[in-house]
Amino acid sequence: MTKIRSMITCLLRLIALAATLCATIVMAAAHDSTEIFNLKFEAKYSNSPSFKYFVIVNTVVSCYTLTTLLIPHKSLLWRLILILDTVMALLLTSSFSAAMAIAYVGKKGNSNAGWLPICGQVPKFCDQATNALISGFVAILIYFFLLLYSLHAALTPVFCAKD
Repeated sequence: MTKIRSMITCLLRLIALAATLCATIVMAAAHDSTEIFNLKFEAKYSNSPSFKYFVIVNTVVSCYTLTTLLIPHKSLLWRLILILDTVMALLLTSSFSAAMAIAYVGKKGNSNAGWLPICGQVPKFCDQATNALISGFVAILIYFFLLLYSLHAALTPVFCAKD
């Protein structure tokens, strides 16, 4: 049974690693430019602190996930990893939320603040950012399932202990 648990955990971690790496690479490579009234405007992820935060968090979670794949499953570090998985899931959620808020303003604008939507001028950037956000959301879902599975595996012996 422990072999199946470790295989499921490893599979979930590999999917999470792929999703966070994809989100990082796609967002970091996102760029587009346009010319309005002979002025050139360039849209890239580094123009927004929220997008930078998204890239940094996904990079950190990718490195963390890769590191956890290298730890033996019988190590005592796995008790700490459950806590660190929770922290990583929270970081992913906060960075996704921040990036999503900026992406929404970029797509729809904010008439109350006088901010115009930019996706009509730089559609390539908006499409790339959308793809990165989708990948980031998949990473959040996978980490959520990973947390549920790890909690179930950790708490089952406690609640199902034979008297």
